[in-house]
Amino acid sequence: MSNVAGEVKPMNADFLGGPPGVFETVGREQLAVLLEHGLSFGSTVLDIGCGCLRGGRWIIPLLEPGHYCGIEPQVDMVRKGLERFLEPGMAELKRPRFEHNDRFDASSFGVKFTHFLARSVWTHASKRQIGEMLDTVRAHGTDDCVFLTSMRPARALRNEDYTGDEWVGRSHESEEGGMVRHSMAWVKKAASERGLRAELIARRAVNGQPWCLIRRV
Repeated sequence: MSNVAGEVKPMNADFLGGPPGVFETVGREQLAVLLEHGLSFGSTVLDIGCGCLRGGRWIIPLLEPGHYCGIEPQVDMVRKGLERFLEPGMAELKRPRFEHNDRFDASSFGVKFTHFLARSVWTHASKRQIGEMLDTVRAHGTDDCVFLTSMRPARALRNEDYTGDEWVGRSHESEEGGMVRHSMAWVKKAASERGLRAELIARRAVNGQPWCLIRRV
């Protein structure tokens, strides 16, 4: 694995997609939670908001060539991730594929995915955008697919449930930071409307974001 400690230090949090101090921890956490939910050599993974491959750098080497796909609107983040965080020759060997739309549209890959991953995406996304991700899972997932997404559940009595229609936080269109929370009751309802079921899993939250597991009913 490339010398990430030496690479991360001079980079800012905007490029990394999160606090530099937990870059490796959060990356390994993504692989760990996928492995706990059946990831294998033959799995097909869609990494939504893959950024600079914070998680992808751990996942790509374990999969068959062409089985890792990422959606990330910020083209430069993916390019720099491929250059700095993958071992030399790994991209050529494993042939990860990327789509740079901001609609979470996976149709161009032509793949049925066994695993969907979204780390630190729902913490910025609107409910409309979350709905688009759930639509992608329904349309492009295998019958036994799993979707693992981190989130910040809205806390009762604090009026924290985000109801805006736009992304909140840094993106390909904005330099302004920010995070949001969503009601777990709403998440379950949105999933149910699409023939999916959602639940928080009993796993230690890393960087304050528990995992939500979504499957077909």
